[in-house]
Amino acid sequence: MTRTLQPAQPTEAVKRPGRWLALSVLVLAVLLVAVDATVLGLATPYISEDLAPSGTQLLWIGDVYSFVIAGLLVSMGSLGDRIGRKRILLVGATAFGAISVLNAYAHTPELMILARALLGVAGATLMPATLALIRNLFHDPRERSLAVGIWGAAASAGAAVGPVVGGFLLEHFWWGSVFLINLPVMAVLVVVGVKLLPESRNPDPGPWDLLSVTLSLVGMVGVVYAVKEAAAHGFAWATLAAGLLGAAALYGFVRRQLTMPVPLLDMRLFRNRGFSGAVLADLLTILGLSGLVFFLSQYLQLVQGRRPFEAGLAELPAAVGAVAAGLIAGRAARRFSVRAVVSGGLAAVGLALAALTVIGRHTPYPLLGVALLVVGLGAGFAFTVTADVILSSVPGEQAGAASAVSETAYELGAALGIAVLGSIVTGVYRDFTGPAGTPAAAHESLGGAVEAAAGLPPRTAETLLDSARQAFVDGLTLAAGVGAAVLLAAAAASWFLLRGQRLEDGLEHPLEHP
Repeated sequence: MTRTLQPAQPTEAVKRPGRWLALSVLVLAVLLVAVDATVLGLATPYISEDLAPSGTQLLWIGDVYSFVIAGLLVSMGSLGDRIGRKRILLVGATAFGAISVLNAYAHTPELMILARALLGVAGATLMPATLALIRNLFHDPRERSLAVGIWGAAASAGAAVGPVVGGFLLEHFWWGSVFLINLPVMAVLVVVGVKLLPESRNPDPGPWDLLSVTLSLVGMVGVVYAVKEAAAHGFAWATLAAGLLGAAALYGFVRRQLTMPVPLLDMRLFRNRGFSGAVLADLLTILGLSGLVFFLSQYLQLVQGRRPFEAGLAELPAAVGAVAAGLIAGRAARRFSVRAVVSGGLAAVGLALAALTVIGRHTPYPLLGVALLVVGLGAGFAFTVTADVILSSVPGEQAGAASAVSETAYELGAALGIAVLGSIVTGVYRDFTGPAGTPAAAHESLGGAVEAAAGLPPRTAETLLDSARQAFVDGLTLAAGVGAAVLLAAAAASWFLLRGQRLEDGLEHPLEHP
């Protein structure tokens, strides 16, 4: 059930002047994060060639950002509720831009992993703040649905702009340039945001509990690390210890929140079936998608031989579908039902992933393009509506913490997806049989095989690349099948958990004043 609305107020008291201009600033923050996430996948082959990371290090480069951000989102969302969402957004954006420079000039795999981790700390301040500010800018539920749709569309547009701009940069400059494009976006966001964004915070926040922050971070990182290591290398004592430590920390976090007068995260939010169902749907969806998305750019470039710019354009249909669906998702959910739109969207994504299990090294682009378009449409409908459900299920003063839960599910799903599905791809790939004299580095990653082949005789190099590319495709199709099963399970779960859930229609009373 959604919470009971306060009596309707006059429209002038509810609709804040300048709210749409303020939304444009929040869109910039979303673009900042989305562009960074997509260009990493596109730059991975170049990073692999230049820094020569091992297969495990390459996965860490891909998912350490998600590990850190998943552990800190709730803490940063709660901090924004306390010190002000505008303030934490602008500070986080400044830090995000500065740390992007460190990413650009990392010269070892270890430094790159550290830079991605620090970027996760900065990124944890951005997404919860943007959604929380939307919750407190738009008190008309229909306007808020549209604002959330624009917010989601901006993330998808960033996913489209990132590969295209990143591909252009990779063809003309070194791979670090793809991180430097964050700087102008950050500069505009900070300068304009200072003037346009209203400040909002919880009027009675309580203390920011550092012990809860530590428990949340240790718990998330420990559990996700254990899953990643178990998937990649099987169970070991160190892996088991990390998992147990993480689980114990999360248990302690939950117990502490239940006993604190003003918790970092109000665990009672999860008693709301719509809130819990939306969070679970987000987690499972990203888990099923992220591993595939992480390796798709490598497939397009290293298997099909596309240039970076061409590979970026090839991924465009997913973003186009997500933008289109995000803008009409709220209207569709009100006309049909929340569960029909969310479940239908997730089922469509699952079927599109199932179609990708038949791809090969020379699959023509139309099949890929149609599958990516369906993925974008389904994900756009599902994510926009679940974000709206999460925001409308909580009071305004808890918007930061609730938004952080939504983003935590997203980032945790991304980390688990890259860990589990990425490990499937890597595990299948490592077993390929190369010609005599194949270097060990060729079995670490497809980028390593391409680099190793450059120093071999032509016939040997061709045999090596044929075997390596086929093994990579075999791993990718297996991961797509697992992802399809996860998405179809998420669709079924959403159908039951979101039963009776509706988006609000009437104007609501502003629950806080900045």
